[in-house]
Amino acid sequence: MIQTENTDSRSRSASESNKIKQKKRILGLLHTHGNVSAPELSKWLRISLPTCIALMNDLVSSGYVKNFGIGESSGGRKPALYGLPEDGFYVISCDFARYSASMAILDCYNKFVTPIIEINTHIDDPLLVDKLFESAQKLIVDNHIPNEKIYGLGVDMPGLVDSKSGINYTIKDKKRQSISRDLKHRFGKLVHIDNDARMHAYGEFHFGAAKEYKDAIIIHWSWGLGLGIFVNGQLYSGNNGFAGEFSHIPMIENGDLCICGKRGCLETIASSNTIMKLVKQGFDNNEISSLINKFKNSPEKITPEDVIISARQGDEFCISILNEIGKGMGKGLSYIIQLLNPEVILLSGPLSKARQYVLSPIQQSLNRLCLEKISGNTTIIVSDMGDQSALLGTSEMVFQKVFTEMNFTGFNL
Repeated sequence: MIQTENTDSRSRSASESNKIKQKKRILGLLHTHGNVSAPELSKWLRISLPTCIALMNDLVSSGYVKNFGIGESSGGRKPALYGLPEDGFYVISCDFARYSASMAILDCYNKFVTPIIEINTHIDDPLLVDKLFESAQKLIVDNHIPNEKIYGLGVDMPGLVDSKSGINYTIKDKKRQSISRDLKHRFGKLVHIDNDARMHAYGEFHFGAAKEYKDAIIIHWSWGLGLGIFVNGQLYSGNNGFAGEFSHIPMIENGDLCICGKRGCLETIASSNTIMKLVKQGFDNNEISSLINKFKNSPEKITPEDVIISARQGDEFCISILNEIGKGMGKGLSYIIQLLNPEVILLSGPLSKARQYVLSPIQQSLNRLCLEKISGNTTIIVSDMGDQSALLGTSEMVFQKVFTEMNFTGFNL
């Protein structure tokens, strides 16, 4: 009798565990596909329609799924459509730039439900965790979002980030490198940490111009050259999550010193740092340039964006600078194309906005350095997403984890 009770208990436990697993899968599918009918869900889940409807009814009664009315039918009775309620799930998304961070809260459809706020911080800020927590609390309170409906926090940041362990090895203070651990302790929620370039790429792949492709290389082109690799629709992170360190591929023997400590990296010939170095040389050489004339009394205020603007206005000095970094980028891309043979390379970030001033020299380099049969089948495009790709990519990554990995405390499934 005791043995039978134990067997029944184990059976009930396995059954309940399977129900929870199926319900999480339903939430994930609704997040990905939007409003869906029970027959569609039952086919995707490979379960019977009555079982699927029973699960859906449980989720609806718990408030985690909403009935959105009747859908179209190809014949017979029109099916009911189910989806996630707009106010049911939220995540906090944070994107680090060089000397600041931006933060917003998004709903389960990756729509911004708060303004994007700027935070005066950086990865080596000893008050980083406190500043992120205080900023998040302000967003929650100011926008009347129930704290219990926020299911996770995602943070993308520059550096060597092991997304599996939540460690950023580029943070100088080793005690603070386990940034995921510290944020989990402070927020008490699911936390995902990732490299900023990969999250820019993730956003572009899911919401931008690369979403129609399966094999894509997405590059965030700014002070560094961050790279995201998608193989058959999946983000490739490598063994420790370090895949995509495009900036630090050696290009020139005994070249300029890079911030990584090595010489001649791609970053030294094809980044915003390169632009600023060439601008300084222009001042030293008294180049004839409207840019130099405009900033002759305050050269320290020049930004890479100013160089792009002047190039568009016909400044030959600035055009030559963009031509130089375009050739450098083309050399770097030639390695990527020959090794990975991607369908598309998408350029995002501030320097991609130079468009034809960098695209032409990039193509010239590829024509010179690549096998035509390989490079001829790779399309190079420029992002049209603006500056929100990383926030969206980070948000989507967190939601993927929420609906697959999270231990739903109090989630009455």
